[in-house]
Amino acid sequence: MTQHPKTHVTIHTPVQFQDALSDEVDVAIIGAGVVGIFTALYLARMGKRVIVIEKGRVACEQSSRNWGWIRQQGRDEAELPIMIQANRLWRDVDQQTQGQCGVVNAPINFLSATGKRREEFEQWVQVAKDHGVKSELLSSEQISRIFGDSTAKKWVTGITTPSDLKGEPWVAVPTVAKLARENGALIRENCAVRSLDIQGGQIKGIVTEDGTIACEQAVLAAGAWSSLFARNHNIFIPQMAVRGDVAQTMPLPEFTSQTSLDEELAIRRRQDGGYTLSLCDKHTAYIGPDAFRHFKKYIPALIKGWRHLNLKINAPKDFPDAWQTKRSWSQNDVSPFEACRVLEPKPDPKNIKRMAERFAARFPEIGKPEIAHSWAGMIDTMPDFVPIIDRTPQHSNLIVATGLSGHGFGIGPGFAMAIAQMATGQTPEHDLSRFRFSRFSDGSALELGPSL
Repeated sequence: MTQHPKTHVTIHTPVQFQDALSDEVDVAIIGAGVVGIFTALYLARMGKRVIVIEKGRVACEQSSRNWGWIRQQGRDEAELPIMIQANRLWRDVDQQTQGQCGVVNAPINFLSATGKRREEFEQWVQVAKDHGVKSELLSSEQISRIFGDSTAKKWVTGITTPSDLKGEPWVAVPTVAKLARENGALIRENCAVRSLDIQGGQIKGIVTEDGTIACEQAVLAAGAWSSLFARNHNIFIPQMAVRGDVAQTMPLPEFTSQTSLDEELAIRRRQDGGYTLSLCDKHTAYIGPDAFRHFKKYIPALIKGWRHLNLKINAPKDFPDAWQTKRSWSQNDVSPFEACRVLEPKPDPKNIKRMAERFAARFPEIGKPEIAHSWAGMIDTMPDFVPIIDRTPQHSNLIVATGLSGHGFGIGPGFAMAIAQMATGQTPEHDLSRFRFSRFSDGSALELGPSL
């Protein structure tokens, strides 16, 4: 069995990718998360010269801190065709890496103890059917059989999608990065991109702390840092960062291999024998200058989920939207990305305790689990819960891919394929109009997508 690292990727993870900076490439990618790395893989296979520049480590932020779900279930309908493709792409890359990404079939179950989501579940089953995905409503008896005698919880309804998958996020994206490099992509860790080199309104290259790289096109896939980077070039992205806490248990008996969530708790069986746990009703948002500026756009989302959100005014020092973080700098200045190479938010101990207590309440035969590790990640989200995947109005050779709202790990390969097609002059095979940059400024009514 593959030996996985004991914890998520951090600044203390050894540098694995230190390729020399080329003088010129076809496409320069800012950010080595799941979207950036898969985009590099596909562009390299299309014969393009491509380099990925990462201020910290490959997958050091949300791409290694997520739940590991590769789910079609519950997606925004515009995302679903892309997610169906991503499901296939994850299987392909796992096969190409001899199972190193840990991708396996894992039916994902959305459960409800109150029945309030029954209508929502019924609507989703029809959406899935329209797109050729088999999803099924679950009765209380069927849910009980999933967990056997181990559960004391009574769920009244749910849905499941048997073709969904799960992966091991701590190793998956670094594994794909190695594959991208084998296919000709260059990757440079511990090297911040300070700014774009713009001449005559067009991007001519990127300026890193170690030198300038000329490029024909650039892709900004910097997660929670995308808005800050873009703002320095007068490109305004209404992005907010939300903290989610996650825990890993010590190895436990396998009472279920299926992946499930209800109104309060999410669980996933891990390859190391433990379970990944997270709360579904406790998240923290830090309100800094940019979030405050875009606050009005978030009012519909806040109305929908305000009970689950803890708003804080003071973000930790050097975070992208902290009040003291500088908003403008020159190509020669040390940038905020060098001051904080990896976002390392501290999880709330109370939330970690709640996870263990809720797990024990649901599965008393297993009891309260011992927590091996806990961590937190900053989820980059947009006001309508779906990302921006588009060229910017200001610069036609800059593609922005951000705001994947915590579920980018699963859909990342699908969006990466679309970005690679855009960058090579092809028409993307999927309709991306839902993810256009201009939807926040063209007078369109805000259409909220699913928040999970």
